[in-house]
Amino acid sequence: MSVNLSAIDLNLFLVLHAVLEERSATRAAARLHVTQSAVSNALARLRQLLGDPLVVRSGRGLVPTPRAEQLAPLLREATDRLAQAVDRRGFVAAESTRTFTIALADSHQACDVPRIARAFATRLPRAALRVVSADYLAASDGLTTGDVDVAFAPQQAVQPGMRSSRLFEERAALVVRSGHPLVRRRMTREQFNALPHVDVHVVLGRPGTGHRVAQRGWEKAQVRRRVVVTVPYFMTAAMVAAETDCVAGLPDRLAAVCVRLLPLKRVDAAFPLPRLTTVMVWHERTEADPGARLFRQLVSETVTS
Repeated sequence: MSVNLSAIDLNLFLVLHAVLEERSATRAAARLHVTQSAVSNALARLRQLLGDPLVVRSGRGLVPTPRAEQLAPLLREATDRLAQAVDRRGFVAAESTRTFTIALADSHQACDVPRIARAFATRLPRAALRVVSADYLAASDGLTTGDVDVAFAPQQAVQPGMRSSRLFEERAALVVRSGHPLVRRRMTREQFNALPHVDVHVVLGRPGTGHRVAQRGWEKAQVRRRVVVTVPYFMTAAMVAAETDCVAGLPDRLAAVCVRLLPLKRVDAAFPLPRLTTVMVWHERTEADPGARLFRQLVSETVTS
């Protein structure tokens, strides 16, 4: 059944968009430069039109209903496209107050986010940088919904509908505590197999694409891990290794950071270690967006320089 859009006040959806982002009628009214009663009236009309409560009060804020959560990414995309259509100047980096969101594992947060934040402050001085975890990305499907602009991911994780560009290749590094009684400068296959290991499940407590790539690398090297501790973060794995006799396999760039900060030493291996190529991923619908394009360029230039 077709809908007669000319019979609907589309401003009502702009109000709903503001309410869903602010989670408050008061803040939405201030953002739209209208009274709170005007916001309440608009919501009442939309509730009648859509046959759904849309938002319900919870504590001091408003919580969206499932129908409103379904509408949220559509409203965000529509308002962004309308803003682009009427802005004749295009995207002005120095004036933008937009929030840009990047999703990465904690290893990349430690190694790359400080430099990205420094470059971001220079190129986009009025904008906001938001960093979220790989867990958040998976749970929210953030690239598809538009909640996340770009993500760092293994090359093998790129899905249909996504675009990507290569950032860097990392090799696994083995770290153990500085005073480890059994490990000197080089680890044999026999030592690797016999020692306890810390494993890392970055995404929702389960082995993800990067984990599977690394596992194939261990198998190819004809070694096996006796995992006794599983954690969600690489930094936690490093800290466990610093306090136990466990071996932690870390991305080599993070390992370089950890041996400076923790009582750890990096040891060579008598066998090849897994390698993984990291790419920057974004949804194809943001391919032509000038703001998103500048953000991607900033991130890429920063981490590859």
